[in-house]
Amino acid sequence: MTKEDIRKPENLIYKKTDLLTDKPLSYCPGCGHGTAHRIVMEVLEEMDIQDKTIGIAPVGCSVLAYEFMNIDMQQAAHGRAPALATAVKRLNPDKFVFTYQGDGDLAAIGTAETIHACNRGENIVIIFINNGIYGMTGGQMAPTTLPGMKSSTSPYGRDVHMMGNPLKMTELVAQLPGTIYVTRQAVHTPANVRKTKKAIRKAFENQKLNKGLSFVEIVSNCNSGWKMNPVQANEWMVENMFPFYPLGDIKVND
Repeated sequence: MTKEDIRKPENLIYKKTDLLTDKPLSYCPGCGHGTAHRIVMEVLEEMDIQDKTIGIAPVGCSVLAYEFMNIDMQQAAHGRAPALATAVKRLNPDKFVFTYQGDGDLAAIGTAETIHACNRGENIVIIFINNGIYGMTGGQMAPTTLPGMKSSTSPYGRDVHMMGNPLKMTELVAQLPGTIYVTRQAVHTPANVRKTKKAIRKAFENQKLNKGLSFVEIVSNCNSGWKMNPVQANEWMVENMFPFYPLGDIKVND
């Protein structure tokens, strides 16, 4: 049997969604951003809301998300994605609006915008990628960097007495009355990808029903910033990140 015999439509197992452009991803090999992008776009396609959706791109590794997601996108200033999403949604209440942010963007410079949007219960979706480090700018310590974790600005490990404790943003926003659904997932295995996709689908369905703000954290790796290969980074994430940032639903208010 030749390759041409195999490459027939009836043998097709998986096809890239048309909502991802053909532009090569700018992420490091092994990074979870690409998988997260695919999941979000698949959900929009399956819900048939791609023409009604506006995404807000952040500043950070995923600053070029608008080049990969084949939907209407808007670039926000560093950390201001929830504020911009608030304006977009209020001006276009019939649109589906989401932000896609890393931990530096959402949990450092954007802490105020994140907390207040969640507290107000804006009817948007926030997708939060947590890799415990500033990936794009050189691997500096982030608000989510673990205690004892090394980075370019904490070469001896994060000292909580000097540098403070990591921010558990997902647990924090779960306490706010405006959040309807708060969950923490991952994309390092097929099983986790399915769970994450289900969570993102639920978040957009909540927005469709005008329930309030849904917050989906995705714990990911940064093999470049962690100075590991992709396999080592995934193993380190499971052994170190997950005990501190446990996966699962934190708030489900139906």
